[in-house]
Amino acid sequence: MDTRLSPWNLGATLYMPATRPDIADTILHRKITGLRSLVICLEDAVSEADIPQALQNLHGILQVLSQAKKTQGNRDWPLVFIRPRHTEMGQWLIANCDLSAIDGLVLPKFTLASLPVWWDAMASTHLCLMPTLETEEVFDVIQMRELAQTLVSHPCHDRLIALRIGGNDLMNIVSLRRPRNLTLYDSPMGYVIKMLVAIFGPLDFALTAPVCEHIDDQDVMARELSLDIAHGLVGKTAIHPTQIIMIEKALMVSPGEHSDALRILNSTQAVFKSQGAMCEPATHRRWAASVLERARVYGILTEQSPDGIRLMPVS
Repeated sequence: MDTRLSPWNLGATLYMPATRPDIADTILHRKITGLRSLVICLEDAVSEADIPQALQNLHGILQVLSQAKKTQGNRDWPLVFIRPRHTEMGQWLIANCDLSAIDGLVLPKFTLASLPVWWDAMASTHLCLMPTLETEEVFDVIQMRELAQTLVSHPCHDRLIALRIGGNDLMNIVSLRRPRNLTLYDSPMGYVIKMLVAIFGPLDFALTAPVCEHIDDQDVMARELSLDIAHGLVGKTAIHPTQIIMIEKALMVSPGEHSDALRILNSTQAVFKSQGAMCEPATHRRWAASVLERARVYGILTEQSPDGIRLMPVS
């Protein structure tokens, strides 16, 4: 898979309704600072009545992007995905639209049962997959284990960038909404995220963090982002451009983490003390490798600039 399509390159994945007229312009001219990936959404962000308009608008976007890719290439664009409403719409898009400028599809309501349908439609294309875990099955440990074991040996595995956790849909299943002053981890989703990390993490699947819909509450967002990182999640769904800078900052690596990671990967000692904590290369090696990869993409956070953030180049 193209290194550009690494899960670490997702960052803040901004969802934009397919009815927006400025999507192509946003992509081609990098109108949103820091945007690494976006999803043109035909599902929850678009009402049923607006689907015809959304599909017409999408057709125009695809024409513009396809032509621009032929003449300019797309290496400087954010990663671009489409989220169809269901498998039937996904099949229709693949059969009837020029998706040459699109990196992949976000697969809504993904389950083990829908996997063959999606793969039958996508196998012969260049498109990558980002399945969204957001159905009742996600609460079932046995079903999630079966899904993980199937995906790890499935032909789609090499084109699967990350699994997205659909927090709001999962909360809706248990008739809940996140309280305004609490993170998602303070709700039943805390258990669900831990369970998914425990099942998919050992098989090297990347998982992305759910959206924080309380756009103006930076305190809740900051607390939630720190927990996203602590759980090893890669990137986070965003619904507003103002969330991007906070997500990017959270994904940066502290100097202490970077120093520990380098020592862990280069030390000949079995155990050593660093910054008041024990480091054990045999058990911390995978963590260290992921920290260095995150630092390569997002940089190192320092407190030496006026705004408290300075991006240090990482070789």
